[in-house]
Amino acid sequence: MAEIKLADVAKLRKMTMAGMMDCKNALAEANGDMDRAVEIIREKGKLVASKRADRNASEGVVVAHVAGTKAYMLCLACETDFVAKNEGFSKTANEILDIAVKNDVADLAALLATTEGGRTVADLVSEKSGQTGEKVEMPFYARIEAPFCAAYVHINHKVGAMIGFNKVVPDELAHDIAMQATAMAPVAINEADCPKEVIEKEHEIGREQARLEGKPENMLDRIADGKVKKFLKENTLWNQDFVKNPKESVGQHIQSIDKEAQVVAYKRFSLND
Repeated sequence: MAEIKLADVAKLRKMTMAGMMDCKNALAEANGDMDRAVEIIREKGKLVASKRADRNASEGVVVAHVAGTKAYMLCLACETDFVAKNEGFSKTANEILDIAVKNDVADLAALLATTEGGRTVADLVSEKSGQTGEKVEMPFYARIEAPFCAAYVHINHKVGAMIGFNKVVPDELAHDIAMQATAMAPVAINEADCPKEVIEKEHEIGREQARLEGKPENMLDRIADGKVKKFLKENTLWNQDFVKNPKESVGQHIQSIDKEAQVVAYKRFSLND
């Protein structure tokens, strides 16, 4: 068996961020072959992820970045808040985000398949599971593109939103609208942007509520239409009450600053949803 040198263990640890004993054991198993030891560390990560596949990765971090006319956001999730608050965990999330920005990746599947330094992002996620001993996964990644973009992540790093405007708007306005979306969780930008199935479901719910309240059959659809209208007022970004001034809607606030400004792109993610 090859002699396992402390310098090699330290080198492997730097390459993989695995624990010292994990690195020593991997080198011993690989008979000192550094490349094979890296593979063993990676394989261990995949094994841990597999064993913990049924666990709930409900903690983690949300990170976002705006680069010119594009914005990028992802979530790296784990099992415990203890791991989520570890500096190395956040560092990995931001490293993956950097890869996404560098390669202008379009969606989650493409990001997981993106290669950096001989490893795919999926490998990086799997290796993080091996390092932490927890289930680690990436439940969300999105990119938006618009003439002007803004992103906001709440201080707890568990929820964030990206907003795209049809033109350049003041930074303060963009920040306020991104914060609004983060806090109020609109389902869409406006009624036209709202998925048809969401509107149909709300209509169905409103109709059934009215029926259970004993309303006449010939009134059910009209009552349901009113409930849908109320739902869209409260749950679409443009029509929501503006948090900083509930006397006006978000759309009214935007156009009080720039009459030509429109929100044309929106993505939000929360670990708590």
